[in-house]
Amino acid sequence: MSVITSDRRTLVVGLGKTGLSCVRYLHAQGRDVAVADNRSEPPGLAELKANWPDVPVTLGPFDGEMFSRFNELVVSPGVTIAEPAIQQAVAKGARISGDIDLFSEAASAPIVAITGSNGKTTVTSLVADMALAAGVRVAVGGNIGTPALDLLDPEIELYVLELSSFQLETTETLGALAATVLNVSDDHMDRYPGRMAYFQAKQRIFNGCRNAVVNLDDALSIPMERDNLRFVCYGMNRVNPDTFSTRDDEGGTWITYGFENLIRAESLSLLGRHNLSNVMAALALGKVAGLPMDTMLDVAVRFRGLPHRCQWIRTLAEVEYINDSKGTNVGATVSAIESLAPVDGQLILIAGGEGKGADFQPLAEPAARHCRAIILMGQDAALLASALGGHPGVCFASGLDDAVQQAANRAQPGDRVLLSPACASFDMFQNYEDRGRQFVTAVEALV
Repeated sequence: MSVITSDRRTLVVGLGKTGLSCVRYLHAQGRDVAVADNRSEPPGLAELKANWPDVPVTLGPFDGEMFSRFNELVVSPGVTIAEPAIQQAVAKGARISGDIDLFSEAASAPIVAITGSNGKTTVTSLVADMALAAGVRVAVGGNIGTPALDLLDPEIELYVLELSSFQLETTETLGALAATVLNVSDDHMDRYPGRMAYFQAKQRIFNGCRNAVVNLDDALSIPMERDNLRFVCYGMNRVNPDTFSTRDDEGGTWITYGFENLIRAESLSLLGRHNLSNVMAALALGKVAGLPMDTMLDVAVRFRGLPHRCQWIRTLAEVEYINDSKGTNVGATVSAIESLAPVDGQLILIAGGEGKGADFQPLAEPAARHCRAIILMGQDAALLASALGGHPGVCFASGLDDAVQQAANRAQPGDRVLLSPACASFDMFQNYEDRGRQFVTAVEALV
């Protein structure tokens, strides 16, 4: 352990990609900066020492007395602001901020900001692709890809940011041109004392916002503070002036704006009814940002989705296999079940992993309606089984290969096998991408 002995006044708490981006930015601004991380070998440590050898680093358990010597703590998303050392510094007058506050202070171009329990990466990617197709110099990142501070560039005309609740905890005034909370369902309950704290963190995306894009199908997406805030709304079967909606008629299902049909749902490549909501959210955000509607609709048709998010893998023996490894919470899996249940068959659901303290009970009713079998694995498989209320198709697997083989054995023509775990992956896999790749490999090995 190296110990900070100087009187430097800005402390970056937590390293990794975001912490490094904060050091890079603050150092370039000529700010005195130091780093603390409670891990002995945090990611990015070697790069930090190589590029900024003059930046002091403290590793190991956080020390409240040391933290209190700084008047600003820039806290990385992986560190909760409830950390006692941070709260001790706050009690002695320290200001808490994060990379998003630093970014919003420096950004000269408009910001489109997206959060939600589910769908935020899809919507972020869609809006960015729409802007790019419209010839806008756009930068995209935040919780995905590039850290926000590394996006800063005076040539950029629009920033599109995916933001997590962890990032928003430290965000005071984002000042976005357009912001949205796509939806809220239980997630990260191992970090928050309750659902309200999680909801309140998400709501911080509207701080200083000019246009709130609101999901009428989820009351928790509506901003609590409404002063000088314009609403742009969307929702299923909500046809109204100035609202993005869906409408069913003899021609099928349409996405509409006001009373005008925009695009047939069947022309989209994205799977699942929940992705109609994601497309409407992207259209609403893009409209606020001034993107041309025809361009946005062309992109929506071409957009094939992202890996591990309701991703079609193959059809074998008239059974489809869908990879939704990114379904890491209960809300995501409920949405996947309800959206992807086949008309002429049922689902074989593969679920389980590390539940993050979530309540699995909301899975029981959609599983009873749509699932022929539910194959459970991982750390919280027994908790999932208990919450499913004695579903007759529940069984257990030793791992993903076993789960895929059991699913193939139970599936009937017209069924879909859906990996949507409702859990984090870290009990068995490196991350959700690793879990998804292993699922794809197992499915492709079926004969």
